[in-house]
Order: sequence, then C-alpha cells, then structure tokens
Amino acid sequence: MVKVDTHQKRILVVEDEPLIGSLCLRVLTADGFQVDIATDGLAAKNMLSKQEYDLCLIDIRTRAMNGMELYRHLEAKHTELISAVIFTTGDLLSEDAQQFLNEVNRPFLPKPFTPHELIAVVTETLEQADIKLPLEQTLVI
Repeated sequence: MVKVDTHQKRILVVEDEPLIGSLCLRVLTADGFQVDIATDGLAAKNMLSKQEYDLCLIDIRTRAMNGMELYRHLEAKHTELISAVIFTTGDLLSEDAQQFLNEVNRPFLPKPFTPHELIAVVTETLEQADIKLPLEQTLVI
C-alpha cells in the first residue's frame, strides 16, 4: 500500500534572515507543506499576486515592506488569508510591535523558535482558520 497526499498546503514564509528562512523551509517541507520564501514584504506582495497560499508566516521586521505593512495589504487585497497569518519577531520589546500584535490578535512566534513550536503554531492556525490539513488516501497497488 502507498499513501498519497491528495493536497499539500502552500505556505508563504516572509523572512529576511537566511538561517531562519532555511529552518522554516526544511521543517515545513519535511512535514508535508509546500513552502515559498520571500525576503521582504514587497517580494511577498508580488508572490501573492501570482500564487494562492493557505498560510503566511511573516517576520514583522523586514526591509522594503515590513510585516505590519504586508498585513495591511492582506487586509485590503487578500482577506481570505487574514485568519491564516502567523507573525515571527525577535522584537517583542518595541512598543509598536507589541501594539500591532495586540491589535491584530494573530499568533506569533518569538525568535528564536524550535521546529516543534513552528509546526505546532502552523497546525493550530490552519485548524482554527478551518483550513483542512492534507488528507492521505490509501491506494492498494
């Protein structure tokens, strides 16, 4: 018997730190997700115009367009993604980041985070957004 994934969820990771982006890519693809990486909000905005995503993992502090600005873009242009946004940040002490996170009431992962924490928050967010996780179908060969 072979198990076949009938639908992989696609995640857009917006991360300007190469090590963290690489960690997210490895961990999420190993767990069965399709992952695209954008190094800033402008690149993510461009990718969002060409591809549909099931979830966005967004670093609050990126150049060109930060995570807060990207979230505002999602509110205006991609409302279906609002319930499937997770933020990452190493900047929990700044008042504007705290105010923003409180306002939007979305999950966030403080950096550094573990692979287990990443998978747990992604899974929980997809479930809360009522986005079904990949189904496995058993085929007899």
